[in-house]
Amino acid sequence: MKKRRVLASGKMVSEIGLGCMSFGGFYGATTEAESHATLAAALDHGIDFLDTANVYGLGISETVMGTFLKGNASQFTIATKAGIWRDKEHGNRGFNNRPDHLRGELEGSLRRLGIDHVDLFYVHRRDREIEIEDVMETLLSLKAEGKIGGIGFSEIAPASLRRAVAVGPVDAVQSEYSLWSRQPDLGMVQTCRDLGVTLVAYSPLARGMVSSVTPDPSRFLDKDFRKNNPRFIEPNFSFNLPYAKAFQAYAQDHGTTATALALAWCLARAEHIIPIPGTRSADHIAECAAATDLTITPDMMAEIEQILPAGWAHGDRYSQAQWNGPEGYC
Repeated sequence: MKKRRVLASGKMVSEIGLGCMSFGGFYGATTEAESHATLAAALDHGIDFLDTANVYGLGISETVMGTFLKGNASQFTIATKAGIWRDKEHGNRGFNNRPDHLRGELEGSLRRLGIDHVDLFYVHRRDREIEIEDVMETLLSLKAEGKIGGIGFSEIAPASLRRAVAVGPVDAVQSEYSLWSRQPDLGMVQTCRDLGVTLVAYSPLARGMVSSVTPDPSRFLDKDFRKNNPRFIEPNFSFNLPYAKAFQAYAQDHGTTATALALAWCLARAEHIIPIPGTRSADHIAECAAATDLTITPDMMAEIEQILPAGWAHGDRYSQAQWNGPEGYC
């Protein structure tokens, strides 16, 4: 597994990470045994960068990871997030970036993970009532205390990143980035490059749409995020399906899988991008890891652009309710 820099300190991690949101049941029920098998497979394939958050399953993802990390924590670089609060009873959510909240949520994450320090700590969503400069001061304090190794933000705008960097070093920005969600190309990829910030690409497989097995919306469980996502709702899904099938066929023609090819495309876009596909399947880990050995030529990049041109996806990437949180910048 090749490596890429994730922290400004020079810390290197596997260029393919693992998103652990599905350990919390985001895409359907799972078990601790399945999650542990996935983590073990990640180690076997050299994947050592794990990404989670306090709200994934309301702490379940971190708890499941914590029971696996006993004796294994030193083999991984671990990132978690805070800043979103959820009302378990009514399903409401909001944002809180105040110092006491971020500190309290971080301490809860560390307890669940069974560690005393997390390598990378993101503000999951910005609280618009608090200036980002003030949030940076909170994060710098946590770093000075040794509770976090690096500072990150998720789904912020390039302009916000520049304001944050003016206060102190930002190590990473996490944004949705894939063959069907390419907004970061309109400023975030460039800004991260210019400022020496790593861009961590979540949902790089388009929530399964550019993977080897095409999702079937009729089988989505009620809690599945995609059930109410515009791109998986008709008529959009039927418009999107032929594009996904064409990409799968192209991958097969080149002796690989759609999963590996989609991740290799992310890697080829820029050297400071680290994709973090999410899975709860040990078998799927091998497909993801294969991307590190896949070389995409300029001709292949051009051909992929013909199959999946920028803007090909029908439907917005979020519903109106799901859009609550990410900063727009275009």
